[in-house]
Amino acid sequence: MTNNEHSSGNSSGDGWIPSLIHSILSYYSGMISNPFKSGLAYFVSGLVFMLIIGWLVFPMALYSKQEQPINFNHALHMDPDIVNKIKGTDITMGNTDAEKCHYCHSFRDDGSFTGIPKIDVCVKCHVASESPLGETPEEELFMNEYVKKGKEVEWLSYSRQPDCVYFPHIAHINMGELECRTCHGDHSKTMTLPSYEKNRISGYSRNIWGKNIAGFKTNSWDRMKMDDCAACHTEKGHEENNACFVCHK
Repeated sequence: MTNNEHSSGNSSGDGWIPSLIHSILSYYSGMISNPFKSGLAYFVSGLVFMLIIGWLVFPMALYSKQEQPINFNHALHMDPDIVNKIKGTDITMGNTDAEKCHYCHSFRDDGSFTGIPKIDVCVKCHVASESPLGETPEEELFMNEYVKKGKEVEWLSYSRQPDCVYFPHIAHINMGELECRTCHGDHSKTMTLPSYEKNRISGYSRNIWGKNIAGFKTNSWDRMKMDDCAACHTEKGHEENNACFVCHK
């Protein structure tokens, strides 16, 4: 008698799980079969609408777009057959892409990085405003408005980090043996400069966060966030460099 009662108790106790599953399935089945009456259609419509706002409209409102003062043809300036033949100069570019990059984007004697080159680097080739090297409207503008007037080009930096971030290029290039394209992408073949997109809230370039509003990326240069630096340090076996005060001074 006792065993029968015990067996009956287990059966009734186990029956609530199928009952719960049946109730849930019935509930959602009713919602799907009557989407407007249940409100499912309005929920899905609202969800799709908000996804469109968040993924398409919000980035358009968040970032302002601005063109560079003049266009710069990296492919032309990376061609040694053109650069090494400039008359009146002793310029000789290296053979590797890194050596070519470092001619203009060089290191100072103390190891600090010069970043975007100043006008004094440009005039090593573009010596006289009266003697342009080409016939492009970009060079004509550059020679007349900047070289002739000794005025610096107000370039918009795609990669400028917050002031609290310390990034030693020489450590990553010489010690880490990273290529420029690892973080910046391959600009050696680009003939035009992309638009500069500025975050209206933070004031920084969209290249820092990344083009994808959700932060997804497919290439190492798609964004320059702290998580990307930490992941690279870990991958290269230098996880100790993820300590806060290594990069934040």
